[in-house]
Amino acid sequence: MATRRARQLSHHIPRRYREAGFDRYPANAIDADAVAEARRYCDEIDDRLDRGEGIWFIGPKGTGKTTLAMIISKHALKAQRSVAIYTAPVLLAHIAATYEQDAHHTYLQFMDRLAAVDLLHIDDMAVARQTEWMLEQLYTVINRRYEDQRSVVFTTDRSDLGVCIGDRAFSRLQEMCGEFVAVEGADARATY
Repeated sequence: MATRRARQLSHHIPRRYREAGFDRYPANAIDADAVAEARRYCDEIDDRLDRGEGIWFIGPKGTGKTTLAMIISKHALKAQRSVAIYTAPVLLAHIAATYEQDAHHTYLQFMDRLAAVDLLHIDDMAVARQTEWMLEQLYTVINRRYEDQRSVVFTTDRSDLGVCIGDRAFSRLQEMCGEFVAVEGADARATY
């Protein structure tokens, strides 16, 4: 049932990350400690998802956080687990779209689908413009997953994430994901 619900969520791996793997660039050029943590999570993917344990990557822009999160999502999909993949702004846009008169799903239907997937992947957690509505929506998504013991993988470049997404949501994410995985290094996307 969760897999059927998840089909209507964004679960495709973007083209840039379809060939991503631990043994090839850019993953083999990412901070070795961060790669080791991501690999450990992938090696235990079923157990981690069954326990509702998540993982989060924090670090400067262009250091490989998204690559590592996408590899985890790929492993979950390969293990035939349901996954939903969004950037924070796109997730919020999908939530907002449920308010439209001709929406395919109601707000509650969309939230139920997000709550049901085995792994929710949210990239760039703190880039959405902060409003009361945004804070409420992120809290609702995170709290539902927290209560149902469902896993989250997310990335952020903000060390003040609690300020960006609200202390309640941040507290739940900390319990769900444990200690953050720091991804250090220079911006690999920068051109000189």
